[in-house]
Amino acid sequence: MSQHFLIETKGLNTHYGASHILRGIDFTVEAGQTIGLMGRNGMGKTTLLKSLMGIVKPSAGSVHIKGRAMTGASTFEVARMGIAYVPEGRGIFGNLSVKENLQMAARPGTKGQRDWTYERVLETFPRLAERLNHGGQQLSGGEQQMLTIGRALMTNPDLLILDEATEGLAPLIAREIWRICGLIRESGISSVIVDKNWKHVTQITDCNVILVKGEVVFNGSTEELLASPALLEQYLGV
Repeated sequence: MSQHFLIETKGLNTHYGASHILRGIDFTVEAGQTIGLMGRNGMGKTTLLKSLMGIVKPSAGSVHIKGRAMTGASTFEVARMGIAYVPEGRGIFGNLSVKENLQMAARPGTKGQRDWTYERVLETFPRLAERLNHGGQQLSGGEQQMLTIGRALMTNPDLLILDEATEGLAPLIAREIWRICGLIRESGISSVIVDKNWKHVTQITDCNVILVKGEVVFNGSTEELLASPALLEQYLGV
């Protein structure tokens, strides 16, 4: 498998019980790439992310991270390879303060990089800087999302996976999250972003993958996707 890819899956199949969710997925992420993972609800996007992260074990096919076989590896091993995951629902520690949530995650990246320091994260998320001593549970949904992304950045990842980036957030906060996604991209970290708002997603992605019923129906550049309104209409119901 190619070292060239941060993540490479071949023929990935995943079941939940008797339900066959992913059907032969080939999916790659290159260093520095920002990828939009799209599709309507229930099409397998979250299952694909969980299969990459070792949260769900694939039933067939392979997952390689930086050329290393990681199919069915445990989540902490995947994280150690420099992959940070911001799940839908956020998963912050509500009984810890903003400051504690951030500091407990701090560590150098896989190449020893410490680009994302505590100070840089607070600079990027001024709203968090104002709430350092607030408990996680005292934050609004948007602030919790900022905290989760900030905490992921504190691990200095090579790849950030963001599931439902702006789900349920007020437009103003959503705009702030998109600004931050743009900054992350500029900083050289690869991203995989899931969000219902394809117009925002395609403003920052290089490539996009659309899933329908657990199969890839489109995998191509953002330019190609935007040049195919019929495709957007058919698969994303624009």
